[in-house]
Amino acid sequence: MLVSYKWLQEYVDLSGISPEELAEKITKSGIEVEGVEKKSEGLKGVVIGHVLEKEKHPEADKLNKCLVDLGQENPVQIICGAPNVDKGQKVAVATVGAVLPGNFKIKKAKLRGEESNGMICSLQELGIEPKVVAKDYSSGIFVFPSDVEVGQDALAVLGLDDAILELGLTPNRADAMSMLGVAYEVAAILGREVKWPEIKGDEGKEAASDYISVSVEAKEENPLYVAKVVKDIKIGPSPLWMQTLLMNSGIRPHNNVVDITNYVLLEYGQPLHAFDYDQLGSKQIVVRMASEGEKITTLDDEERTLNSGNLVITNGTEPVALAGVMGGANSEVGAETTTVLLESAYFTGGSIRRTSKEQGLRSEASSRYEKGVDPNRVRQAAERAADLLARYAGGTVLKGSVEADTLKAEPAVVSITLQKINSVLGTELVMDTVKDIFNRLQFETAVEGDEIIVTVPTRRGDITIEADLIEEVARLYGYDHLPKTLPVAEALPGGLNDYQLKRRKTRAFLEGAGLYQAITYSLTSEEKASQFALEQGEAVRLAMPMSEERSTLRLSILPQLLEALKYNLARQNDSLALYETGSVFLKTDENELPREKEHLAGAVTGLWHSQLWQGEKKYVDFYTAKGILEGLFEVLGISESVVYKAAEEDGLHPGRTAAVYLNDEKIGFVGQVHPKVQKEMDLKETYVFELSLEALLAAETTPIAYQTIPRYPSVTRDIALVVDKRVTAGELYSVIEAAGGKLLKEVSVFDLYEGDRMEDGKKSIAFSLKYFNPERTLTDEEVSKAHGKVLKAVEENTGAALRS
Repeated sequence: MLVSYKWLQEYVDLSGISPEELAEKITKSGIEVEGVEKKSEGLKGVVIGHVLEKEKHPEADKLNKCLVDLGQENPVQIICGAPNVDKGQKVAVATVGAVLPGNFKIKKAKLRGEESNGMICSLQELGIEPKVVAKDYSSGIFVFPSDVEVGQDALAVLGLDDAILELGLTPNRADAMSMLGVAYEVAAILGREVKWPEIKGDEGKEAASDYISVSVEAKEENPLYVAKVVKDIKIGPSPLWMQTLLMNSGIRPHNNVVDITNYVLLEYGQPLHAFDYDQLGSKQIVVRMASEGEKITTLDDEERTLNSGNLVITNGTEPVALAGVMGGANSEVGAETTTVLLESAYFTGGSIRRTSKEQGLRSEASSRYEKGVDPNRVRQAAERAADLLARYAGGTVLKGSVEADTLKAEPAVVSITLQKINSVLGTELVMDTVKDIFNRLQFETAVEGDEIIVTVPTRRGDITIEADLIEEVARLYGYDHLPKTLPVAEALPGGLNDYQLKRRKTRAFLEGAGLYQAITYSLTSEEKASQFALEQGEAVRLAMPMSEERSTLRLSILPQLLEALKYNLARQNDSLALYETGSVFLKTDENELPREKEHLAGAVTGLWHSQLWQGEKKYVDFYTAKGILEGLFEVLGISESVVYKAAEEDGLHPGRTAAVYLNDEKIGFVGQVHPKVQKEMDLKETYVFELSLEALLAAETTPIAYQTIPRYPSVTRDIALVVDKRVTAGELYSVIEAAGGKLLKEVSVFDLYEGDRMEDGKKSIAFSLKYFNPERTLTDEEVSKAHGKVLKAVEENTGAALRS
């Protein structure tokens, strides 16, 4: 909600309170003021000018030489390129030395040989957003009414000397979606009175009931409908002050009739609609639910297909408006309109919300109806708008209103005790203080003993229970004034549990290894949701997604990490290492929440490290990603329980991928993104991993065992084994480790050969074996015996032979 400081002063006395001070007071009372914008801040030197003469520039077809009176001794020449500039106009002129938005300074200039002493400005050039500029002036300069005074400050005339407070309203504070609603709030904060706008209420002799009848079939959705008729309307621009207030509130001016309905909407918070009476096609208004498949073309020139859940205003036959959302094009007020039918109604929020959502159409009216309007302002707003139409559109208001009324709008009555207020707030407030707060809010109160009976006006539909009254007392008394106390309870030592400690250790290791933490969306597209999933299953789709790109809960973290890589690579960040810990979501039974599991994923691409002064560059490869995991498993104390096995995973390179097993249970994978996927996503060679973090951190860790430095030497034996290509180094490693007995302390791979000297289908893998006895020096016989068992075991279990 945008609130004009100058406009607010019409309803409540703000003397002695600056816009910034007011913003702070409103924020402290519970409604956040997100910003205060001073429209003319930094601007100067813009005045009203009168174009005395206009002629074509001799050297440029699209430029005009204008002689402009600025209220000084001599008129000045200004070169102007606006297509609508003309003799006799009153315009905004930035004089020499003026400063415009963006710190743009106006200087004397020569344009195609002709001197220009200033600039004739459009509203956009003065900092007004294009979307709120009237269409007549959207592509040219703004022309002021003829009665403005030449030489006066144009910024003040345009309302740009105002301050605009942007309120961040919560859904329950629908009352503050109007100037009068904000005025009540400010008056309560400052302890001042609210001044209501004056309504003269002059009416003609003819009765409105002779022109229109109203019937409501959908009484539950529309319990109150008020219609007024205004004749002899003269369509034209609204007063400049009204246009500037609308623009400052984010609404584009149209004409006097439409602008008045929008003005009253902002003033009272009550949506209105004006029909061209002569275009209605009948003398009746019938409010009903739409027929299935019924069509209407709305004011935005969109044909819309309706259903039986949409409330419509009809002329008895066809729809002329989507109730509470938008009017129909077939009854739009235009330049030829002379008689207006004015609608003011109370529609239930659920009905309007449903129609607005189904039709994908939100408006200033629907946003207010959805949150709830004050039923007791429906008639007041209609009277106010009719009065303004008589004043500024030359209309004659016909006698009376035509209504369909089944609405029971009774104020809520809520009782509370002083003891209850004090016990909740921890205060020692006296009765007079609490009564004063309710009086400032203009809530009627009665005291019976210790009980306060509060009658809440219908404008505050958010107050229905005791807790609401306590909140009102707290915020008007001042949150800063509430006593500060510590909770009284038995003190317990705080700390992280085992899982949290391990997760923190995991993140610390990965960041220490050079990876950056990423936080990506849990929502993705249906297509990407199942990519790289550890557990296959049906993805969970949102019932009401914001977009198809964010419609489904993810089954894997990797697709979003790869999107992050793609985004960075497109911006020349070509060496990246990212990780993320986050949840994936598995579908369960139809009526149950999805099962949430925490995963760890990582992605690396580009250079892993570079020592340019040594001419050394190392790009990431499979062993980079695997090495990161091995280091992590070592830190977590589970490296001895982890095994890697060659695997094929969707989306990954079949020859450079391994499944990760923990205690014989698969917990994830590590590998290269398939070249086809890399090409589709514009990625370079990229390696990834994804693991079940829950399984990883739940595993039993190997306790740290300290050993003395050995006093006796170890014995190393190297073997090169010729095996079938299908035999993996991991299989050989497991066999060697099992057969080596207690003397074998270390096994490591140091060579792989697949060349011309090797027969087809074979490869050579070389291992280094270290034997050691901590209690004495080993003999050759002991080493040979243990080594012989190893060679026999690999031959029997894998068919390996020693390479000659």
